[in-house]
Formats: sequence, C-alpha cells, structure tokens
Amino acid sequence: MKQFAYTIKDENGIHARPAGQLVQAAKAYQSEITITSGDKSASAKKLFALMGLGVKQGDSITVTAEGPDETEAAAGMEVFLQANL
Repeated sequence: MKQFAYTIKDENGIHARPAGQLVQAAKAYQSEITITSGDKSASAKKLFALMGLGVKQGDSITVTAEGPDETEAAAGMEVFLQANL
C-alpha cells in the first residue's frame, strides 16, 4: 500500500471537470485508488463518489493506492494532483 497527503490548491476544490479527469487518470491503473477527506472516503475511479466528498480549496486529502501497480499509481496520482488541483 502506498499513501500520500495532498492539499487542494484549486479555488473550486474538486469540481466536475478535474474530477472527471482524475477518474480517467485513476482508471489507467490496476490498483484500487482511494481518496480520503476527513471521515469520508471514495474510489478515485467513481466520479459521483469523488464529488460527494465535497473537497474544497485548502482541504487536505489522503490518496491511497493498493494493488499490483501501487507505486506507479501513487506517483501518477501525485503528478496529476500537482498539475490540476
């Protein structure tokens, strides 16, 4: 299991457009990727679950990747978040 924390910088938080892009990026990996915000968690591969977290600018999230390509998945998600959120 690989895990890292990230603070959302986008002024709109995780909203529709970047959430859709995040889902597409997550689906490129076999590993299960989970985003946790506070006491809520959601699969990064499910758009509505991800948006249901209600992540706003300044919120800290934890990204967990678990599976056969977890190292690559965690690194890829971190690069995506830094570039888009």
